[in-house]
Amino acid sequence: MRVLLIEDEPALGAAVEEHIRDAGHAVDRLMRLDDAEAALRAVEYGLVLLDLNLPDGSGIDLLKSMRRQGDTRPVIILTARDQIRDRITGLNAGADDYLVKPFDLDELAARVAAVARRSGGNPNTVIRLRDMEIDSTARVLRIDGKRTDLTAREWAILDELLRRPNAVVSKEKLEEALYSFDQEVESNTIEVHVSRLRKKLGKDAITTIRGIGYRLEGA
Repeated sequence: MRVLLIEDEPALGAAVEEHIRDAGHAVDRLMRLDDAEAALRAVEYGLVLLDLNLPDGSGIDLLKSMRRQGDTRPVIILTARDQIRDRITGLNAGADDYLVKPFDLDELAARVAAVARRSGGNPNTVIRLRDMEIDSTARVLRIDGKRTDLTAREWAILDELLRRPNAVVSKEKLEEALYSFDQEVESNTIEVHVSRLRKKLGKDAITTIRGIGYRLEGA
């Protein structure tokens, strides 16, 4: 999943970015509202992590603007504002979750996964598909009851395919989900990762629709 992190505190922003990337997500980190607005117009993010006190304004204004325009992408507020009235303001503005600084990075990763599940219409933590049992939150995959290890990139691809059951996901969508602005994508990267994932899941698990994309079978 591609995540937009809007946070102007360098140390915290770097720590959050690293932790979310380690969980298998692509992250774009920005520090200003105007840059965030441009990024939201250009990229199909799966989730937004939003600080409230930013150099050029309030994150609440950005959130309200998103919701007025019909933008339903999930937003988790990350802020030092810990008063009940601040939480109510943020949630009433359209936030899907509200996390007060300082927070535990593992808790943040769990909330990201939970909000992503809800927004995708599947609140279950474990998905059973064919001979597979998939827990995307815990990053545990079992095939015929035996645990199979995936790399972070492979998990990211599997997550995107699971978010669109029985649909063809384009190569461009997978690239957008896996790579942030500062990462260069080689022309055959997606094919390589899909090939490796197919070897682990079974050769019939992922179908290539030539010239269009990929579909997870049996979803």
